[in-house]
Amino acid sequence: MNPIDTLNLDFRALSTFLAVLDEGSVSRAAVRLGVTQSAVSHTLERLRHALGDPLFVKSGRGIAPTRYALQAGPHVRQILDDLQSLSAGPPFSPATAEFTFTIAANDYQRDLLLPGLVRTLRREAPGIRLQVIPSGIPRADMLRKDVCDLILSPHAPEATDIMQRGLMADRMVVFYDPAHREPPADLADYLKADHIALLFATGEKPSLETSLDTRGLIRRNVVTVSNFSGLPEFLRGTDMLATAPQGMSKHLLRDFAWVPLPFDFKPFTLLMLWHRRNQNDPAHKWLRNQINVVAAALNSLKS
Repeated sequence: MNPIDTLNLDFRALSTFLAVLDEGSVSRAAVRLGVTQSAVSHTLERLRHALGDPLFVKSGRGIAPTRYALQAGPHVRQILDDLQSLSAGPPFSPATAEFTFTIAANDYQRDLLLPGLVRTLRREAPGIRLQVIPSGIPRADMLRKDVCDLILSPHAPEATDIMQRGLMADRMVVFYDPAHREPPADLADYLKADHIALLFATGEKPSLETSLDTRGLIRRNVVTVSNFSGLPEFLRGTDMLATAPQGMSKHLLRDFAWVPLPFDFKPFTLLMLWHRRNQNDPAHKWLRNQINVVAAALNSLKS
């Protein structure tokens, strides 16, 4: 094998290789990196000469990585992580840090976890400001393009460069106002009732709605809101039903009764998601740890 031409293995070139490996497409990699397709193609050509391997070959209308590229991927990620850690600067000090940390979370995750995080920040890191934006059904590009620093969601994008950690388990249940109706007796009773449904402001349907559609189950949604915060006032004083995470019985929906869903629907895990490039960033790690602490405290209250 020819010796590797290390002069062509700079940070940008290796980042381009990983982007093409992750995306499986030169065009999508170009969008992710914010460069032209020709720039990506030119960089890949340099890498082919440097490494002595085609790296990616045509496969149908797309491209497929060679065996060498697949084996090199984890090593290249580690190299880039190590290079990034060299530029991390001085050790992170929460007490003196000054920056804004953006978290994407829908209202369920926001109201459950972030008030506890804010209390920690005000006590230990008063210079760190928190910005919260809606996540909808999150996309990997939200982290890749720095739309946010972290996502809290039960939905994880299928991407090799997105890291995740489970925070807590929950399940969907049926809430109702016990002063105005009995709980649904069975599936038929559930389907014929009037429902308050959820459609994220970003336009995606929740997984529950998708599951109902897949099973051919039709329910009557008479009110649709864009977040869980809209449920209580619509539910109160009516005979309608609202399907939401059981954990909301501790705060937003504490005034209502609930029963399990009358059909099988898997419990879910609330996840914390971040991009691989932030894996070893000291400030990012500290904030992730604080969210872990908040989640652990909530889990202990459930047990």
